[in-house]
Amino acid sequence: MISVEFLITSLVVVLIPGTGVLYTVASGLFMGWRAAIAAAIGCTIGIVPSLLASVFGVALIFHTSALAFQIIKYVGVIYLLYLAWSMWRSSGALQLGEKKAEQQSMVSVAIRGCLINILNPKLSVFFLAFLPQFLPSQANQPVEQMVILGGIFMLMTLLVFILYGMLANSVREYIIHSEKISEVIQKVFAGSFAALGLKLALTEKA
Repeated sequence: MISVEFLITSLVVVLIPGTGVLYTVASGLFMGWRAAIAAAIGCTIGIVPSLLASVFGVALIFHTSALAFQIIKYVGVIYLLYLAWSMWRSSGALQLGEKKAEQQSMVSVAIRGCLINILNPKLSVFFLAFLPQFLPSQANQPVEQMVILGGIFMLMTLLVFILYGMLANSVREYIIHSEKISEVIQKVFAGSFAALGLKLALTEKA
């Protein structure tokens, strides 16, 4: 049975803005609602490797091996800094409609979102510490139970991220007519990705 405590805790965790939320909001703001949904789907799919690693104990490698953790961590840092640089370089006036979204394949938007979570080594460690807390004390099939809990967490992530993306898309028209405002917002998002990359670089293995 799924506990209310698990649902509430998961919702709080998902609602807290992080890299995935930032990417989904940026996609909705700069490329439209289709891109927001693609980003949300990509970020959610990116949870799968960490979830499976946690369920089957592979996350213990990252938890106990400093080298493995550092390798994945710095690949993730480089990727976040690449996203920051790409967004900073493309800063400029936004265009109304889905032109940018059409130029950039929705598949590539989803892949970027997926990589953001795949390249975050803390995610697998998080699941390893988080999910077992909500397993029934006499669980006969703990692996199956963790997969179910992880699936619910992913569904909540998808729905909340889509909501964030739609909210971002709803204010798109208000900023789209000002070249100065749109450029500033793009640079703020670029700086945010860079800051998250640096934060990840300073993260130590728990």
